[in-house]
Amino acid sequence: MSTHALRPARELLLKEYRGVLSTLSKSMPGFPFGSVVPYCLDAQGRPLLLISRIAQHTHNLQKEPKCSLLVGERDADDVQAVGRLTLMAEARKVLDAAEVDAAAQRYYRYFPDASDYHSAHDFDFWVLEPVRHRYIGGFGAIHWLDQVTLANPFAGAGEAGMIEHMNSDHAAAIAHYVALSGLPGHSPAELVGIDREGMHLRIGHSIHWLAFPQTCNTPTQVREALVLLARAEQWPVVETSQG
Repeated sequence: MSTHALRPARELLLKEYRGVLSTLSKSMPGFPFGSVVPYCLDAQGRPLLLISRIAQHTHNLQKEPKCSLLVGERDADDVQAVGRLTLMAEARKVLDAAEVDAAAQRYYRYFPDASDYHSAHDFDFWVLEPVRHRYIGGFGAIHWLDQVTLANPFAGAGEAGMIEHMNSDHAAAIAHYVALSGLPGHSPAELVGIDREGMHLRIGHSIHWLAFPQTCNTPTQVREALVLLARAEQWPVVETSQG
């Protein structure tokens, strides 16, 4: 297994928030069925989906949970020259009440409009339990990866507290991150997630991920990274050590 491909493979999962979910068709046995789905990553770093009970892919997963999620770099001029990741997984419907609540809190930060149709229609959270990954980083850079996901040590109250603090008290710093990194500035940005390797910002209806200069394992290290970036005159080079 190639360790140098772990970071770029994980970054694809962190920053794209949409992919093609392929399931095995219930109505057309033996045929794969592809559908576009938004996702965010749960506390364990696994893709978290909110899908309708009447959707074709949901019926397929209920019959056969084996599936895959294809994630590629957005807005690529040449899709064969950029990174893409196929995550092969077993899909699991989230049933535990506490797990559903945690999923809802996380998912609605990323996709706030989803709370409306979730309450009005029959939607459920599903998590994709990774089995293996196929990462292609461009021409000739092809890797099988067994362990790409990385648990988020801040998930829960800690992450929520940091997000609320930044959005309430440090809007100018968030605007600076957007300008410094070249993200779209058409709408005010809101911090919606923090993980070991970076932060997630929602600008309008789009989500963007920005990497920290170094991996952060404690809230203090996150704070130091956020202060450093707020004072930076250019976006720093990210260390590429594997984790």
